[in-house]
Amino acid sequence: MKVAIALISLIILWSLTPLAIKWSGEGPGYLFGVLARMTLGLLGVVPVLILRQTPLPLDARALWSYLAGAVQIFGSMWLTYWASQHLPSGWIAVVFGLTPLLTAPLAYGFLGEASLTPLRLISYVFGLGGLALIFHSALHLSSASGMGIAAVLLASLGQAISAVSIKAIKRHLDGFVQVAGSLIIAVPLFTATWFFLDGTIPESIPSKSLYSILFLGFIATTFGFALYFYILKHLSASRVAMVTLVTPVISLGVGHLMNHEPLHGSVLGGTGLILLGLILFEWKGHRPSDP
Repeated sequence: MKVAIALISLIILWSLTPLAIKWSGEGPGYLFGVLARMTLGLLGVVPVLILRQTPLPLDARALWSYLAGAVQIFGSMWLTYWASQHLPSGWIAVVFGLTPLLTAPLAYGFLGEASLTPLRLISYVFGLGGLALIFHSALHLSSASGMGIAAVLLASLGQAISAVSIKAIKRHLDGFVQVAGSLIIAVPLFTATWFFLDGTIPESIPSKSLYSILFLGFIATTFGFALYFYILKHLSASRVAMVTLVTPVISLGVGHLMNHEPLHGSVLGGTGLILLGLILFEWKGHRPSDP
């Protein structure tokens, strides 16, 4: 039951996150937005560890696990925030929906998880077809939009690599501990990136951007990543990635209703193909013995 509640909570957070990411960078800039988010996230998770009297392990496997988590927090988030300048927020969630298709081959090769059945291979055809439709729409917007799609796809690959690496390390850390350790690595990297590529402290932050940063920092980062790592501890990497089966549809609706983002036919068609691919991937790919 706890895992189910965590899954539902994560789906809600991940569905709202793409729009919050876009709003957080519209005023102060995307680099300041992501740096502020991760700094607040670290400031939020440390008191949780103190109140729970939870130590931060520093053995070799724990350090490797923190580093694997930082691959997602720094690499994937940086790419996603950059892409948010050029893409509607719903598109980001849709492309991230391909994460299970990227995770499965890695989980199969390194963790021995469920094999790539013929139906799962067919699901890749639908997923790639959907991605091609969305990429085609992006190119009609601008060349930067096409690069944004590529950046989100690379970010989802980073998330897949991170998840599989954490599972392979098998340190089984508490979710908040994993977040704290990974943020301790990621925040200095974000700080250095912001300093060298931007270094501008905004004189004022629009209220919409400020509230988005606060939401992302204290809720989506502190509790969102903790939920993610908690679920990852109890389920297979490919099963965790299936959260992205639900979030794209919700995120598209949220972006359309709250940010007036257009829903082009090709985008809806591409989303449908990706979701169909994910359904096929899950339908026969799930075995009764899977956790």
